[in-house]
Amino acid sequence: MNPTALMIMLLSLAIGTTMTLMSHHWLLAWIGLEINTLAIIPLMTKTPHPRAIEAATKYFLTQASASALILFSSTMNAWKTGEWSITLLSDPYTITLSMAIMMKLGLAPLHFWLPEVIQGIPLSTGLILSTWQKIAPMTLLLQISHLINLNLLITVGLLSILIGGWGGINQTQLRKIMAFSSIGHLGWMVLILKFNPQLTLFNFILYIMMTAAMFLSLMLMSSTKVSEISSSWP
Repeated sequence: MNPTALMIMLLSLAIGTTMTLMSHHWLLAWIGLEINTLAIIPLMTKTPHPRAIEAATKYFLTQASASALILFSSTMNAWKTGEWSITLLSDPYTITLSMAIMMKLGLAPLHFWLPEVIQGIPLSTGLILSTWQKIAPMTLLLQISHLINLNLLITVGLLSILIGGWGGINQTQLRKIMAFSSIGHLGWMVLILKFNPQLTLFNFILYIMMTAAMFLSLMLMSSTKVSEISSSWP
């Protein structure tokens, strides 16, 4: 990829996440999420391979659906409450907004896109998708955590833990293992979100550090399969 284009995409990723982090307004937060989505798609397709194109298409369709649900729910909430504030939500729209954000994060049962997308993209883009791209949605989830239904969080958390654990068994592709690991880790975070948001934030920071270290190690070894790791040791 052209260095100038790469710099523009990475700068857009930084701007999109920063905009969502600093926003107290649903519309601005939504714009930040959209900038993030549009900026990472060219990075996914920098290697012109059919699998990468397929992964980028799946990612775009899933993220577009989640974004449309966020925009619709926040608009209806603003119409009902008269405010666009992130922390001011009425009951029916809290659930739809929560589920849309969880779809963006790749939590079960809305995780179907994550393993296939990460499997189809380069390790460098997988690193961004598994770490940086989760910061903005997780921040929104933390901001509305006190409003989300406890039963919903427990159900999604337990499902994500189970699917993340079982999905990684018998996998030979390292990127798919990392994807299911991400689902499992996020499940634990969602499970404790209502009880202790500070612990969730600490867990999220640890998750980003560990995932980044793992992806960087795989990039250094140029490994994408479990068999390649087992034969890479001296």
